[in-house]
Amino acid sequence: MTKYLEIGQIVNTFGIKGMVKIKPFTDDINRFDRLETIYIESKKSRKEYEIEEVKYHKNMVLMKLKGINTIEEADLLRQSYLLVDREKEEPLEEGVYYIVDLLGLEVYTDEGQLLGKVDDIFNTGSNDVYVVKDELGKQVLLPGIPDVLKDVDLEKGRITVHLIAGLEI
Repeated sequence: MTKYLEIGQIVNTFGIKGMVKIKPFTDDINRFDRLETIYIESKKSRKEYEIEEVKYHKNMVLMKLKGINTIEEADLLRQSYLLVDREKEEPLEEGVYYIVDLLGLEVYTDEGQLLGKVDDIFNTGSNDVYVVKDELGKQVLLPGIPDVLKDVDLEKGRITVHLIAGLEI
């Protein structure tokens, strides 16, 4: 498991006093209110910053970081990713997983047929969709609903699914 979890990306600056605009990668956007520090990772480095202020605007997060006081300093952080230390996060509810932990897991039907590995997961608004890709590159899209997802075993690196009507491959 990865030590750090990606929770957003700095997509722009905001104002002239060093605030950054963040596209959140989390279901709970208000989680940013609970953070005191954040790691910012660019291609070159990972650095911890203290958070001075958090605001919200049109499903985006506006954040003021200690030591970033000008638009020019904030602009240097553009396209960087925001990370949190997994160990400092509250435990997830049973049956809830971080996407990063599901990527790469093998997906089997409840009849034992290997469909491939989880390549991506995206949200449609009503539920998540699991993109499963086999070794030939063929994709299967599976809805992340209880009727389909029967078991997730992170230790074995395996997801068991039931192919409901319309999902036969």
